[in-house]
Amino acid sequence: QVQLVESGGGLVQAGDSLRLSCVGTGRSFTTYAMAWFRQAPGKDREFVAAISGTTTIAYYADSVKGRFTISKDKAKNTMYLQMNSLNPEDTADYYCAGSVDRQPRNTPSAYDYWGLGTQVTVSA
Repeated sequence: QVQLVESGGGLVQAGDSLRLSCVGTGRSFTTYAMAWFRQAPGKDREFVAAISGTTTIAYYADSVKGRFTISKDKAKNTMYLQMNSLNPEDTADYYCAGSVDRQPRNTPSAYDYWGLGTQVTVSA
């Protein structure tokens, strides 16, 4: 069974950091494009960051550029999202996603596999 499992969410204060992890099981995601999306209450799911399946080229939403870093550890079949300088607007459920297409994209419909999410809450 193919699964993506997120972890690392929690309750933090503004200015703090968190590192989210996404472990893939059931198949190797080493060549997949991988991404993080987030969804705040009452809002649509939005793109956060993505990384190419074959290179280390990464893409970020303007709202997180310079604060968040996406990375992959192919040996561990794991993707990370390092989040620094968090602010209350970052509060959301964060989801990891994988695409057979090695080219990362910023739309949810481009991704074939999804985790169940991890909650991040940032207090002012």
